[in-house]
Amino acid sequence: MQLTSLISRLLAKQAPFTMAATQTALVVTAIGQPLTLIHNHPIPSPGPNQVQLRVSVAGINPHDQKARDTGLFIAGKLPAVLANDVVGTITSLGPDVSGLTIGDRIVSHATFTPGFTQQGLQEYALADTVALAKIPEGMTDDEAATLPTNIIAPLFGLFASLKIPAPWAAEAEGFDYAGATVLVIGGGSNCGKFAVQLAALAGIGRIVVVGGQEAELKGFGATHVVDRHGGHDAVLGRIREIVGDELVFALDAVTPPPEQTLVIDALSNTKRGGLARLLHSGAPFDASRIKGKTAGFDVHNVIGLSQLNPGLAGPFWERVLGYLETGKIKPLGYEVVEGLTPEGVNPVFDGYRDKKRVVKTHVHL
Repeated sequence: MQLTSLISRLLAKQAPFTMAATQTALVVTAIGQPLTLIHNHPIPSPGPNQVQLRVSVAGINPHDQKARDTGLFIAGKLPAVLANDVVGTITSLGPDVSGLTIGDRIVSHATFTPGFTQQGLQEYALADTVALAKIPEGMTDDEAATLPTNIIAPLFGLFASLKIPAPWAAEAEGFDYAGATVLVIGGGSNCGKFAVQLAALAGIGRIVVVGGQEAELKGFGATHVVDRHGGHDAVLGRIREIVGDELVFALDAVTPPPEQTLVIDALSNTKRGGLARLLHSGAPFDASRIKGKTAGFDVHNVIGLSQLNPGLAGPFWERVLGYLETGKIKPLGYEVVEGLTPEGVNPVFDGYRDKKRVVKTHVHL
């Protein structure tokens, strides 16, 4: 402990003097064009309630490809750095930061600040204390990097949009988790897998999942895994055999709006239900195909960005270390690209663009 403390103090003293003024980064310089490697990108300094970290892993997700190729979240703000899943070692502390030390390994969830100072495809990045967690001993940087984007989206879907109380919230005391049922569409996706884990963490009694591997999902806490094949009526019949006409909580992690009739049809006809869909815009579904919802239903579009709801995300990130240590949250699978190079990273984006099967990819800096 004394040696660790001494090294931390030395790092704290040396970091401002040994760090270069600029860094290497992969950036979007033109929408629709490959990422470009630059060597004169500014190194950001942490503000209040922020830390600076030396990035070790940057996790790529489908929205990064949409940013590069369509300007999602970054249009008019170029040059832009991408990758919101970030892991690294703290190199500097901003004002008002407590409970963290130079040298701590952390996982952070980047937001879209001016200058894209928090994204992962650069050597140094900033992180908000409301959107980070320490990484447990024995857990790899890559395992931690599977979390941020893919766990915050279903967290918001379940505990904000659908208004199921978060298990640490004051409202949790009066909520019947054991008597509740949640339907998750897209159990094979990363967001779907984390949705199952979060529902199990909350103690929800029936967690019904469409798609994905049964053994894996039941290992995460699913109580029922439904075969997604056979068409709308067959799949709906399987769901209804389990939930009857009682379903009021549903989360769809994968389905495009024109095909979301399955999840809406699964909702109760006589009780008002809610659908949380992991979309950033209010794209329409085919309302003409929806029948029998006499009590109505609500549709919520979910953007999984921690800083949009710090009141929910902050307490969650405070608990992530414990959840990982106890196995209540389990990391997911990934692949690795070595090095911050256009030749290594752009093909991952191209795979998403070309609708190929892409395993969540981590860039090792």
